[in-house]
Amino acid sequence: MSTLALVATGAALLSAVCAVAGVHVYASGRARHEDLVGRLAQLETLPRSAGRRRGFRRIDRRLRGTSLGRRIERKLSATGLGLTPGEFFVYMVALSAVLWFVGDYLLAALFGPIAAGIGIWTSFAFLNWQQRKRIEAFISQLPELSRTIANATQAGLALRTALAMAADELENPAGAELRRVADQLAVGHSVEDALGELADRLPSRELGVLVSTLVLSNKAGGSVVASLRNLTQTLEERKETRREVRTQLSQVNATAFIIPGMGLAFLLMMSQIWPGVLDKMTSTPAGLAALGFALFLYVLGFVLIRRLGKIEV
Repeated sequence: MSTLALVATGAALLSAVCAVAGVHVYASGRARHEDLVGRLAQLETLPRSAGRRRGFRRIDRRLRGTSLGRRIERKLSATGLGLTPGEFFVYMVALSAVLWFVGDYLLAALFGPIAAGIGIWTSFAFLNWQQRKRIEAFISQLPELSRTIANATQAGLALRTALAMAADELENPAGAELRRVADQLAVGHSVEDALGELADRLPSRELGVLVSTLVLSNKAGGSVVASLRNLTQTLEERKETRREVRTQLSQVNATAFIIPGMGLAFLLMMSQIWPGVLDKMTSTPAGLAALGFALFLYVLGFVLIRRLGKIEV
């Protein structure tokens, strides 16, 4: 019995040691895997020139596993900003906290959460503005891009080689985006998938037409030079039209932001002239109803003016 008990005890200790070692190996392997995934995601999202040390790595790894993190990552990949989803999330939370404090201190306690919500909306609006700005810059380079690909194709180069050459010759953002396409083609992606991802990342009618032309010519074969020459001329005309429309609508877009700014300035003026008036107003149902109705009118005016100034060319 003593020998059997000794053997059983030794087997139990050996099993416990193996279990602890297995848990340690699993935990270390999982940590290395998450670190590798985070670094690869950063390489895909960030520009190659970004050499600074990335902050908030733990928050970034956790955020990438959520739907919000994936949405932020897609937005950041289309803006060209040197930020990770974790950094953007921390900056957005910090901005909302500061605006909450400012709204509570300068106006009234009710305006703290409203200011924090405006901070979150402003952060995502900033991403949308950066994406539109990058799309506009890319569209302005499309005639030159189409001309470069046409010249390379006419010289007898394959489409993959023409795209890589255009990536080296063009400036950013077209150069950076085409470099990503060339890298994807180099690791085995098809032309349709690589260009389709580019069109999804920077959605525009002009880029969609160019991508469709290149994909169809790559599938069906034949000379694509004539199509690209005609497309270059069309893109030049659309570029001038878009510039004229944007100039004509600049006053309308400025008015959309001036009107809510006037409302905020009026609230600040009331708070300075009659200290405590906003606290009294927000403490009564009638005051809350009046402020809510005024806020609704300002938001409605902002949306309507922005809708009037939104013309697709």
